[in-house]
Amino acid sequence: MIDHLSYAWLHDAVSWLLTPSLVALLAGCAIALVESGIAVGERFHGLARLRASGNIEHVQKLARHRLERADLLARIPPMLGLMATIIPLGPGLAALGEGDPAKLASAVTVAFDATVLGLIAGIAGLVIGKLRRRWYEETLDAMEPLA
Repeated sequence: MIDHLSYAWLHDAVSWLLTPSLVALLAGCAIALVESGIAVGERFHGLARLRASGNIEHVQKLARHRLERADLLARIPPMLGLMATIIPLGPGLAALGEGDPAKLASAVTVAFDATVLGLIAGIAGLVIGKLRRRWYEETLDAMEPLA
């Protein structure tokens, strides 16, 4: 038989991760907003300047860097959202077993909010990455005859 008290440290350690994961989710949403602004600037001004510079290597390096950021934004916040969804559900379900449905309701609210934040940032990263990939490919294709 498993002694439930011997695993209390594990629950404490996992519960400690909730606040950092929520903070990271909020940061992910802020980064998504900033990246959206950068992408708009790229589309309407930056890519034309890069094309005019004629420096293909610089454009390739910049594209790689910006696409990596968008890819990370598309992947990490949804994972954090899932983590921040699952963490509060354990204590919430335990509270329901003890007859405290209000605590479960609070846990479910936090869980759903975390899911939404993760998806918002992830969707933004996915869209920005797809658009940037196309924009940089078009820019590099237009620059090739110049080289």
